[in-house]
Amino acid sequence: MEGGVRAVRSRRWEWPVALARPQSIRTVTVKTIAKVPLVSISVIAGLIAVGLATTTIVNVAASASEDAELLSYGQLVRVDGKNMNVVISGDGTETIVLLPGLGTAAPGLDFAPLVSALDDDYRVVVVEPFGYGLSDQTDEARTSDNIAEEVHGALQSIGVDRYVLAGHSIAGIYGLEYVDRFRTEVTAFVGIDSSVPNQPGSKNATSVEGMGALKGLGLLRLLTSIAPGMYDDLAAYDATAREQLAILGHRNAMSSTLIDEIARTPDNFAAARNLAFPHDLPLLLFVVENNPELAGWVRLHEDQVAHSDRGTLVLLDGGHYLHHTKTADIAAATVAFLSH
Repeated sequence: MEGGVRAVRSRRWEWPVALARPQSIRTVTVKTIAKVPLVSISVIAGLIAVGLATTTIVNVAASASEDAELLSYGQLVRVDGKNMNVVISGDGTETIVLLPGLGTAAPGLDFAPLVSALDDDYRVVVVEPFGYGLSDQTDEARTSDNIAEEVHGALQSIGVDRYVLAGHSIAGIYGLEYVDRFRTEVTAFVGIDSSVPNQPGSKNATSVEGMGALKGLGLLRLLTSIAPGMYDDLAAYDATAREQLAILGHRNAMSSTLIDEIARTPDNFAAARNLAFPHDLPLLLFVVENNPELAGWVRLHEDQVAHSDRGTLVLLDGGHYLHHTKTADIAAATVAFLSH
């Protein structure tokens, strides 16, 4: 009996221990497996940190090197205590003032082929607003009102007080504000696929959060180095021009000035909805004939032209930057229109 009791006790003693062993093995296995993703995440995080440190250092070094290679063009004038760059070409009796589209890195260089096609007949002035080209950055709000006032100040500084106002893209919105304020100086408006107040998407805000950080970390430079350059296949821009455009592209991309302008774009469109070009202002609009991204794009410009006593709409086959590929057409039609 005692032997039997001991046997039972022995089984009772061994049974929980036997159960405990596989539980212990499973616990160790789970802990080991759990450490694998944690280690991987740490490695990945470390690689990202090293990568960002590298792109940041490269960006700083490249920016310093590019600043040394930057060539000056145009002339700087003082506006509100800051420098604004203007490019003047030709000595015609009439003046055309060109304003850039949103985010054009170097308007004076971007418009160069069009300027060359016009400056035999006109004096052509390209204004680089604050944050563009060689102009200073600014902390002033990028409202249409402020931009119009600053551009006007630059023109006053160089003695230009009567002119045709022309511009690309967002200049169609700023142009409405400008003409409303300085109508007596403007003799006509020429739009190059210019924006209109009620175009599709004009109420939508573009997220700019973190863009400044991406630039500081060198990630914007990395992305632009991978993507093809917009001037690469354009014969009108030689190697030097493309190099300078790239330098200023890196310099001005997602600057604090541009970020503020992008953020205020819906408000600037909203303010323009109460404005229209005067009936007696000659209006010439070059418009992309087939724009699949903006419904009713041609119709919107037809409505603007119909509002003018002397309005002309010219449809062209090309992309949004029509002055890159349709330079001769734009120049010829502009001369013909203004000559009447």
